[in-house]
This record gives sequence, structure tokens and C-alpha cells, in this order.
Amino acid sequence: MTAVLVTGASGFIGRAACAEFAKRGWTVRAGVRTATTDLAKGWPLEGVDVIVHLAGIAHELHGQNAESVYQAMNCAATERLARAAVQAGVRRFVFMSSIKVNGERTLLDRPFRAGDAPQPQDRYARSKWDAERALGRLAADLEIVILRPPLVYGPGVRANFLRLIRLVERRLPLPFGAIRNRRSLIYVGNLVELIVLAAASPAAAGRTLLAADGEDLSTPQLAREIGNALGAPARLAPVPVMLLKLAGAVTGMRAEIGRLVDSLAVDASETREQLGWRPSYSPREGIAETVRWYRSAVVAR
Repeated sequence: MTAVLVTGASGFIGRAACAEFAKRGWTVRAGVRTATTDLAKGWPLEGVDVIVHLAGIAHELHGQNAESVYQAMNCAATERLARAAVQAGVRRFVFMSSIKVNGERTLLDRPFRAGDAPQPQDRYARSKWDAERALGRLAADLEIVILRPPLVYGPGVRANFLRLIRLVERRLPLPFGAIRNRRSLIYVGNLVELIVLAAASPAAAGRTLLAADGEDLSTPQLAREIGNALGAPARLAPVPVMLLKLAGAVTGMRAEIGRLVDSLAVDASETREQLGWRPSYSPREGIAETVRWYRSAVVAR
């Protein structure tokens, strides 16, 4: 029986990944990092065939030490774990990177593709790209698979996606009506199916795999789909995009507004062709599952 160590197992993606591996008959070791855990020494690697490395810092950090913290946790710790994996005889290392390695935005009709040159723009993205390059130096001794997903949503989601659900539910007017963009997302159920393929498929070894649901949504479409799932139609006001960008510049929220109005589309067709991967959930189904969780797990508390 194949054994997998999933780091970050208590996180949003980690819990779903552990459940998916177990459902498919893998022996799962759940790696949960504590304040005293070293990524290379905290977890036993003997007998592990595959490591799926999800642990790291994803939330936004501020301050003069933010760059060094990102580098320490997302890059240096990843490299230490991979080197320990080589010493322990682990066969494959699946690393959860980010589409932000490719960049922050795309043209409406030109999505990111697997062969595009990386253009990381912020400290988080640079730390992920540096980790990818560090892993590449170990490719002679370890099968490396890189995953670059866009925003991941689903039961357990937090941050901006959860805030958007709450805003739509409260029937607050949202200034998204004039936005004409294209955003790729991936439902966590689709992502963990791809993670298992990345861990098992011979075709995945040595590849960088882009991931997405396969159907992009504009920001107003996303709000409408959430509203439909809630039974509370989204109220969208047609505020000009230039005014939204000006408000972002004035309030210091340029990046946050950019994520609402800009396009970030992902072409994952190469991943689907190489691995035979077909996302099981459409965005509508994924959003409905997310809203169902929200009502049962968040509102009920």
C-alpha cells in the first residue's frame, strides 16, 4: 500500500487532501506543523513513498521582516524537507505552489499557460518561485511535481471568498456591476483529485501543472452564483472600474481592488491532457457546496 505524508494536514486543502487519499486506499500520514516542528525533522519519513507539501504561509504578511519570513517558511523549509526526503528514499515530492508565480493578472483573452515565463510580483509569489527552483536542483534524486492553482474555494474556505459570501447574504449593494473581467478559480474537491493524480501518475513526474475548474467567471458572475446558491440574489451597482481603481489607490487597497477588477485566467488544458484529469465539479456545483457548508458550519455557530 502506498504511503503519503501530507504536510499542512490540518489546513483547508490539507484536510480535504487527506480524506481523498484515504478514500482511494492510500496510507495517510497527516503532518501538522506546530511552533516547534522543523519541516525536515518533525515528521518521520521512513516508509513514505510520496510527500504532498502543503504547509507554508499563504496569508499576507507586512513589516520589514515579511520577506525573510516568507523565504524561511515557503522556500528554505521546503528545500530542507525535500533534502530529508531524498535521504529517506522518498520517491516523489508534490509541492503546492501558486499561479501567482506566473503573475498577478492576464489579458482578458490570454490566460496563463504552463510554458509561460514566471513573473512573481510580490513577496509571497517570489518565495514560491524560489522554492520551485530549489526543488528543481533536486530533480535528479527526487520526482518533483509542482502545482500552481488560482484561488481555491470550497467547504472550510476563509478570507476573501468567505467575506464575499457574507456580503451577498446581507444583501448589501456591491459595486461590481460594471466589471468585465475573467477569473479562474478551483474548487477544493477538484484540486484534491488533481493532487492524488500528481502523487500517483507517472506522467506527472517532473512537471509543473496549472490547475483551474475549467470555466472562468467574472467578478459579477461569481457574486450572482453565490447569490443564487444562497437564495438571495446579489445586488450589483454599476460603479465605473476607474472609480474603483481610484478608490483603491486612495485607500491603500490597490491590490485588493485589482483582484476584483483585473483578469487572472488559467489555461489548464495541458494538465488535463497529460494526466487525463477532468474536474468533477463545475463552478456552480462547487459554489453550491461551499454555501451549503457556510450555512451549516458558519451561520449555525
